[in-house]
Amino acid sequence: MNYHVSRFPPADLNWRQLIPFIGRANAALARYDALLTAIPNAQVLLSPLVTQEAVLSSRIEGTQVTMGEVLEVEAGGEPEGLTQTRRDDIEEVLNYREALTFCAKSLLERPLSLSLIKEAHALLMRGVRGSEQDPGRFRVEQNWIGPKGCSLEAASFVPIAPEHLQAGMEAWMAYVNDTDQPDPLVQLALMHLEFEALHPFKDGNGRLGRMLIPLFLYQRRLLSSPNFYMSAYLEAHRERYQERLRAVSRDGAWTEWVAFFLEGVIEQASDNEHKARAILTLYERVKEQVVELTHSQHAIRATDFIFRQPIFAAPHFIAAAQIPKPTAMRMLNLLREGGLLATLREGRGRRFGVYAFRELLNLAEGRPIL
Repeated sequence: MNYHVSRFPPADLNWRQLIPFIGRANAALARYDALLTAIPNAQVLLSPLVTQEAVLSSRIEGTQVTMGEVLEVEAGGEPEGLTQTRRDDIEEVLNYREALTFCAKSLLERPLSLSLIKEAHALLMRGVRGSEQDPGRFRVEQNWIGPKGCSLEAASFVPIAPEHLQAGMEAWMAYVNDTDQPDPLVQLALMHLEFEALHPFKDGNGRLGRMLIPLFLYQRRLLSSPNFYMSAYLEAHRERYQERLRAVSRDGAWTEWVAFFLEGVIEQASDNEHKARAILTLYERVKEQVVELTHSQHAIRATDFIFRQPIFAAPHFIAAAQIPKPTAMRMLNLLREGGLLATLREGRGRRFGVYAFRELLNLAEGRPIL
């Protein structure tokens, strides 16, 4: 099956079939954004969800690493049984998070563009598997999708030919920045699909395509911050997701794809809202708990730190929370004794301790992981 030449954007969507999905998706997203707007420090409180999004987006590509492992390695710890393969997976997740953060900051000064997407891809692929395959550059060879090691003839999908790729990306970019489309969420669904179909890079297209979802919502001011996490839905429905993508080129099933995507927006907006509310409730409770346990003027700073970095090393807590070392160490001991922090690794001699804010991690993951 080959790329749908000259059929993007589609001229024959069944809007009557899509209207119920459009209304519910926009309403669900608006409710979620109202909560985001009400959270005074959303970037701090929701940072674990950004990491979880990176984990799930990479999992669609076959990685198996958990959020806890990612944060523990980032903190300088060593999860039990960590293999080199899982360490490589962790690096991919960290790159995803860095690229998403970079793009979100960039959108404050410039819109989505082909140059920004190339910069994001270079960050995404830096130092990980596929880093030798021209990161930050559109491919100049034909690629294809299928079982590992399969030939072009056996591929399940063949993206646009390299000689037409630049024109295809320019048309895609013009569509992304077209503010006259009938509905921005339908536009988002088609934007995501077309990027995956064009498959402009040798590697990393799936992760980058999913990263563009919150960035588009943020650029179009459908969200007040780029905190929308779609990969849980796409990972849970992976086979249906991939089949819906293929069915567009094979059968012209554009409307069915858009309906599937909008179902995901509805489901994820509700799930994101639920998790964000739970985190906000947890923050208010823990803030009071830290004050009661430590009786310190630095209690709020300490609380913000453990929400931003729920697995951390003692030196990082001292430096990033900007708390004097003796006070910081006393606070850590009190938070451990009070049951707020779990010890992943005891500090001995020159070996620093690593601690985890277990309740937040389990909430973000949606299941007990520590």
